Amino acid sequence: MLKDNIKSIRKAKGLSQEELAVKLNVVRQTISKWEQGLSVPDSEMLVNLSEALETPVSTLLGAVVIESQPDDLKAIAEKLEVINLQLAQRKIARRNVFHWIFISICILIAITFVALFLLGSPYLKWDYTNPEWAVVGVAFHAFEWIFVRIAPLVFIGSFVGIILTRKKI
Repeated sequence: MLKDNIKSIRKAKGLSQEELAVKLNVVRQTISKWEQGLSVPDSEMLVNLSEALETPVSTLLGAVVIESQPDDLKAIAEKLEVINLQLAQRKIARRNVFHWIFISICILIAITFVALFLLGSPYLKWDYTNPEWAVVGVAFHAFEWIFVRIAPLVFIGSFVGIILTRKKI
């Protein structure tokens, strides 16, 4: 029993005979002899062995230890499938958010262009002798000037974004 338990616990911990021998400060052949049942560790070495394998001495001396499978391949595949599904759902959700952001930007730019066209630069008719109207007029003119130059580029970029983020059939 001891020989089988040492071997199965060592393998379950992912240790080679050489690695376990280094931990116990013995040669690899000693570990091999224990696992073949050709010799047994003394009481002090048994305690050291249990510490190295992080297993109680009673487990080493007790019943046969069933070798644990690291994880069944099927279980790992199922876990990976769930993770991939979650990542795909996040990607779709993120793409949908960007798609609607691009649509909103295009609509906002179009509405602003229509509003500016209908207003027809009303600040040209304002009385600029009043300092408050002068500040408002300059601010409105600056907004219009910047908007008319930047908005078409943003509109084109958003339209391309709409096309790139649409649902693929």
